[in-house]
Parts: sequence; structure tokens; C-alpha cells
Amino acid sequence: MVRRIVGSPTPSVAAPRRPGATASVPPHVACVMDGNGRWAAQRDLPRTSGHRAAETTVIDVIEAARSAGVRWLSLYAFSTENWSRPEDEVDYLLHLVRRVVRKHAPLIHARGIRVRFLGNTDPRIPSGLAGEFADLTTLTSGNRGMTLTVAFDHGGRRDIVEAARSLIRSGAPPETVDEASFAAHLPFPDTPDVDLVIRTSGEQRISNFMLWQVAYAEWVFPPVLWPDFRATHFMECLHTYQRRQRRFGGLSAVPEGDLEP
Repeated sequence: MVRRIVGSPTPSVAAPRRPGATASVPPHVACVMDGNGRWAAQRDLPRTSGHRAAETTVIDVIEAARSAGVRWLSLYAFSTENWSRPEDEVDYLLHLVRRVVRKHAPLIHARGIRVRFLGNTDPRIPSGLAGEFADLTTLTSGNRGMTLTVAFDHGGRRDIVEAARSLIRSGAPPETVDEASFAAHLPFPDTPDVDLVIRTSGEQRISNFMLWQVAYAEWVFPPVLWPDFRATHFMECLHTYQRRQRRFGGLSAVPEGDLEP
């Protein structure tokens, strides 16, 4: 079983940011890859066909994010709740992910992308798949380009509970606990807060995804199903982000409506 590999102890709590217009490119973009099953149903195909078609989208989005200057990209591939799906579908997903990881590892490494897997603790994960995760993590650990985090067997609530347990085991006095010290016990505490979340298929739910890190993220809900989502759609989401103002609970830097698109 692959254990979660923790990076540097820098907490994920970002320094206070001044309210106002967004940066030109969001440093951290996360994608909830939704709509594979509906894509297949619309074509009278089995759900597995939708998962297989999603492979092209994953590679397209990785390339688009890297080319756009995104420094951190997180993809929600498999949640802790997804284990409740039909056994045949879960088995297919596990085999598909293993094949995709092995197939595209050379390209990802050549692009200078560092890959990490968030979650990946359930004993039902086959040893072969866990080995592929470990091999890709090791292969790309020295890369200094974009960091790609694949959330597999991930649950935001579980991460928070585990962080609380770790903090308790550390013996930290209650009065010393703050957001920064708590965040230091999360998986990959060097991961910055998410700036933009893209959830395809038009669904508008968080679905237990990186709950701590998305606290002040901007959300975009394109109606496109994930297998049809391409680099052009990804860039449209970045442009939507650029037109927004991020207040972080403060006041707008300019009056509402005065920001040019």
C-alpha cells in the first residue's frame, strides 16, 4: 500500500490577500471531473465507455493548464464514496486508471510535471495500481514544473479528521492551535489554497473535495460533460475567473459593477 507522501511542512493557509481583481492566471486550479456516465447514456453506451472517453480530456486539460501557466492542478478522480458504485464499474475504473498512468507517465515526466496522489489509503486498491502511483510519484519527484495532484480514494472530511488526530497525537496545547498549525497536519501541507474549481456537467456540489483548500475558491460550472471538455473550455473557465473579484470576506477594491470584463 502506498502511503501519502508529505511534502515540506509549509502550511496550506495562504497569507492574507488584498481584495480586488484576480491575478491573470489562477495559481491553483482544481477540476471535479463529472459527467462520464451521462455522456455514455446519451450515446446508449455502457458507463465504462464514458470513463474510457475521459482519458483524452485528462491529457488535454493537463497540457492546457501547463501551457497557460497554472502552477498547481488538482483532479478529482475517485472519491471515498465511489467505492459504493457497482463492483464491475469500480473494477473497470481501477484497471483503467492503472493503464492510463502507465501509458502517460513518460509524457508527464518529459513535461517536467510533478505528480502526487491524494488519498490512496483504502486496502481495496490493488497492489499493482498502488505500485504505479508510487512509481510515477518517485519518477517525477524532482520535477519543478506544474504540480499535478490526483485525488484518488479521496475525501475532504477524512483528511480533516486525520489532521485532527495527527494534531492531537503531537501533543499541541489547545491554545496554540490555529489555522496554520492545523493545516500543517493535512496531506501535502505545501499545497496552496485552490483559486479556481471547475466542475463539469453543470452540477453544483462540492462532493467532499479538498474541503479545507477550497474555502475561498471561485467556482465555475460549465454544462459540458467531462469527456467533451477540451482545452478551449478550460481557457474559457480561466477567463471567467479573470473577470471576477476576490474579496476573501473583505470589501471590493472598486464599486460593484465597475470592474471591466
